[in-house]
Amino acid sequence: MKFKPLHDRVLIEVLDSSEKTAGGIIIPDTAQEKPQEGKVVAVGGGAKTEDGKLIPMDVKVGDKVLFGKWSGTEVKINGKEYSIMKESDIMGISGK
Repeated sequence: MKFKPLHDRVLIEVLDSSEKTAGGIIIPDTAQEKPQEGKVVAVGGGAKTEDGKLIPMDVKVGDKVLFGKWSGTEVKINGKEYSIMKESDIMGISGK
């Protein structure tokens, strides 16, 4: 991929949510909740303070992260859908 987010932004591949309930009922796309889990694909260089110092990113490529339900902006790159958000919108890194 030839895309690099700027500053403290992160490019995330949103992981698909389950389309069936535990009982086997298929949930239509319109009724499914927006996924809140994804894999980090690219990260920016980090935020800068007012005096120009760089604050390094806490997430790295390959991390599996949890983010807010309505966080980020959905984009299409090379025909694939991703979400771009600020690092502050990510709530945490989940275990691998």
